[in-house]
Amino acid sequence: MAAIEAARLSPSLAAAAYLARRPPRPASFPFSLRRRLPLLRALASSTGGDGRVVALSSSELRRRRGLSSSSGSGAADSATGGDEKLRSLRRLFARPDVGIDAYIVPSQDAHQSEFIAECFMRRAYLTGFTGSAGTAVVTKNKAALWTDGRYFLQAEKELSHEWTLMRSGNHGVPTTSEWLNDVLPSGCRVGIDPGVKFLEGTMNLIFCPSFVRRMQFLFSFDAAEELKDAISNKNHELVLVRGMNLVDEIWGEARPKPPKEPTRVHDIKYAGLDVPSKLSFIRSQLAENGCDAVVISMLDEVAWLLNMRGSDVPHSPVFYSYLIIEVSTATLFVDSTKVSEVVLEHLGKAGVKLKPYEAIVSEVERLAEKGAKLWLDSSSVNAAIVTAFKSSWNRHIKKKAAGKQIGEKEASSDERTTRGPGVQSEALNAVYNVSPVTLAKSVKNEAEIEGMKNSHLRDAAALSEFWCWLEEEICKSVTLTEVEVAEKLLEFRQKQDGFIETSFDTISGYGANGAIIHYRPTLESCSTVGSDNLFLLDSGAQYIDGTTDITRTVHFGEPSPRHKECFTRVLQGHIALDQAVFPERTPGFVLDVLARSSLWKIGLDYRHGTGHGVGAALNVHEGPQSISYRYGNLTSLQKGMIVSNEPGYYEDNSFGIRIENLLLVKELNLANSFGGISYLGFEKLTFVPIQSKLIDLSLLSPSEINWVNDYHKQVWEKVSPLLSGHSCDWLWKNTRPLLDGTP
Repeated sequence: MAAIEAARLSPSLAAAAYLARRPPRPASFPFSLRRRLPLLRALASSTGGDGRVVALSSSELRRRRGLSSSSGSGAADSATGGDEKLRSLRRLFARPDVGIDAYIVPSQDAHQSEFIAECFMRRAYLTGFTGSAGTAVVTKNKAALWTDGRYFLQAEKELSHEWTLMRSGNHGVPTTSEWLNDVLPSGCRVGIDPGVKFLEGTMNLIFCPSFVRRMQFLFSFDAAEELKDAISNKNHELVLVRGMNLVDEIWGEARPKPPKEPTRVHDIKYAGLDVPSKLSFIRSQLAENGCDAVVISMLDEVAWLLNMRGSDVPHSPVFYSYLIIEVSTATLFVDSTKVSEVVLEHLGKAGVKLKPYEAIVSEVERLAEKGAKLWLDSSSVNAAIVTAFKSSWNRHIKKKAAGKQIGEKEASSDERTTRGPGVQSEALNAVYNVSPVTLAKSVKNEAEIEGMKNSHLRDAAALSEFWCWLEEEICKSVTLTEVEVAEKLLEFRQKQDGFIETSFDTISGYGANGAIIHYRPTLESCSTVGSDNLFLLDSGAQYIDGTTDITRTVHFGEPSPRHKECFTRVLQGHIALDQAVFPERTPGFVLDVLARSSLWKIGLDYRHGTGHGVGAALNVHEGPQSISYRYGNLTSLQKGMIVSNEPGYYEDNSFGIRIENLLLVKELNLANSFGGISYLGFEKLTFVPIQSKLIDLSLLSPSEINWVNDYHKQVWEKVSPLLSGHSCDWLWKNTRPLLDGTP
């Protein structure tokens, strides 16, 4: 009954229960299709057909720059004849205890996190590329980095001349395994960094028994399974390098220490559901799936379940930990120095006990040895945990078989194991399925929704004060860099109640820098913000009660017809998605076309998804839902989910445009209900003006003009009570209706 009551109190728990009951995907479903991301080759032209400048290929950039010039972190290396980090790494290849021909360095940590603590940023340290997504591969004479379209221009700037940029989203780029097959002779040894699940590409795997436990923590079990077969035709071996992480070895004493920041209780008035109710729901899912325990390894899932927050990871209120939930107990694996008496009391009331972070493997082994059936999300749980469970389970089976004098054939696990989401492995006594927390967390309860709404209004007030200030400064011809602008925005946000930190590094891009989709200005290389080009500002904040993410593009002078046309078409896509009405069980990719259609009509597009999920006072990027052209995500949008609406357009080396609001999925009360199903739409959470002078009214329909006017009316009504003086005057001016063809 407690589990039923928990589901009643929180729609997210009911939704997660539905997800857990879905029929399992067939074990024969190919992992290569389920997990692999296409990585595609670069365009080589330096100008478009109409003469506009576009991004150069990395080889052309290197040719034009020469050895002595680079705008990225590799500039000094180029000037001195090579990348010292690459040379140091390659020297390690020949050590007797290493003995490899290539090394792969992904981006994530042991919990498959997007944002990670500085001490785990091995790929960024090695390559100089600071984007959040990418995989580096180094051979004895080559080095390549794969990343997606959000980071093409950034990678071009940050990589030294010795790195080849592999551009995802362009035609013909090989996968990492295809590239290794091409550049390595047959029979080479490829080492892996204990860095995480790979974007794609798999190889034969060699485990060094004395080191395998530690080395497998940093890539997922699915990734390890995929790594078994991709390059077997060239007889390459994937080796877990014994006794060290090669990047850590060259990083040395300069490598940052692991974080030890304190945790805190996330108040029930913001969480909406207490920890016992959440644990009761998880236990109901264990019972329904015939499991004895589940391992939760995603950091935001642990934080959500336990109504706790931390600050181990920049921009994300999470803490490094694991959680095991059993039928009658729950154990949090965390550094005890991060847990105060208040937090300890909070956990004790929910029946949660503590163990050291490093004890996760021994606890998994204990579960296997007592014959427990374990629920594992193999896409996120790292391979070390699954390998430990498998080894201990094999020992348990052999002991049991010996006691009953059962033959070796029955004790064997390898021939009887089948895997796949929702698939039971009899030999491992495990169920592989998506975490029972994933969907429950994504469907917000009433308290979480209220917190998100309130935090967005305070954020809107801060942004209104900021834009008022910036506009006045630019009008007075004050020289301001992109960094100074971002720092000033932070000052305005810090004045708001409940502000904790930014939810990601602020993207403050003027002119050509705005075309770098995930641009981050630095003191050494940033531009000044002027009045001759577009300025794109993508920013967000973590508040005690919610998480924000907003993008606005403005012009402080007179925008060109090209600027206005592109901006207006992006706005039309934004409006189309905002107004979407769709039946329940509709996956997000179905809606993506709405945001692109206006751009497509004149042959334009953008190289990123249209919308991502957002956590409630949690990670700014949250699954499982998304709105994207990538049709592999079949997760349906559900009432209570929050997604971003952020179409854009980027003219390489010229300007960038993006308009982003956050939206709450809501159920609509329509005149009809065909098939007896519900229909859904969106409710806006973000209320900041969209610059009217960038709109070409001749392109807008009457209904689109009405949308702009209605939105600005809501902005004024909701945000003006929080403002006074010049900022209130600014808001009034920038929310006036579009009348008679003029703003």
